[in-house]
Amino acid sequence: QVQLQESGPGLVKPSQTLSLTCTVSGASITNNSYYWRWIRQPPGKGQQWIGHISYSGSTRYSLSLKSRTTISRDTSKNQFTLQLSSVTPEDTAVYYCARGRNEWSIYEYDYRGQGTQVTVSS
Repeated sequence: QVQLQESGPGLVKPSQTLSLTCTVSGASITNNSYYWRWIRQPPGKGQQWIGHISYSGSTRYSLSLKSRTTISRDTSKNQFTLQLSSVTPEDTAVYYCARGRNEWSIYEYDYRGQGTQVTVSS
């Protein structure tokens, strides 16, 4: 059974960097052909793909967030992380990590974490 669990601060101040970690169990993040995604859902809005890191370590980001986003991984801990810099209240959302099989179907996944609420407020 593959499980993903998000962790990180629930409250971030404006202009700071949001940092979240996704811990994966039941599968290796270096397994061939999987893409490890970050997706968020702001209150009252639809899902927004943030980016992903592949099994090989390559990354791809949403164009609208690319300048502020870094996704990295720690293979020794089987974790991948999201850093979003210079946050504003518009970055308030539930953040999910997920596993996908297709690089280009950015909202496709077979397993997803339960999500973590992040609020940007002073």
